Amino acid sequence: MTPTITPAEAWTRLQEGNERFVRGEMLHPSQGIDRRSELSVAQAPFAVVFGCSDSRVAAEIIFDQGLGDVFVVRTAGHVLDTTVIGSIEYGVNVLGASLVLVLGHDSCGAVAAATTALTTGELPDGFVRAIVDRVIPSIVNIASGPDGRTFASLSAAELGHEHVRHTVQMLQGYSKSLAEAVEEGRCAILGVEYTLADGRAQATESVGPVGV
Repeated sequence: MTPTITPAEAWTRLQEGNERFVRGEMLHPSQGIDRRSELSVAQAPFAVVFGCSDSRVAAEIIFDQGLGDVFVVRTAGHVLDTTVIGSIEYGVNVLGASLVLVLGHDSCGAVAAATTALTTGELPDGFVRAIVDRVIPSIVNIASGPDGRTFASLSAAELGHEHVRHTVQMLQGYSKSLAEAVEEGRCAILGVEYTLADGRAQATESVGPVGV
């Protein structure tokens, strides 16, 4: 499906919604009876938001969007697997979204657990470990750079930033169809970091024609 707006326009629309959220002046768009009826036939979201399952980071709320506006995929720690990538590809290639936004946030428990696993060897029980196992590759190399920094010297914000950056790069590298969409200019992948205290979402990493 051909995107209805450009990647840059999609990001501007999300930025404007986030600014309203920060100010406490939300419009709560696309939530009326007419919109609900319109969407009963089909959907055409303008963006895919792939974010953390954290209850404090609901994409439709922090970007002040409504029904049918964004196609949301969420996992704890915004960790990738094949079904997640397939869901994102569906949002872009079938539904026509022109932007894939990777949404990280501060005080992420998955990043903290991965840091603990790397520094102490302690791993969570059950399938929660699978989440940590998928975060570790994002941050394991950040402390092995030429400056000799260790995990103890890195802030949680630095580790969270690296996880967002790595997720953006993984999406482009793992998905041929997303890479083609970026190359053709009909989609961009954008890493965004959300601050819990003030509600701001800031772009930190981008691939494709998004103007960041």
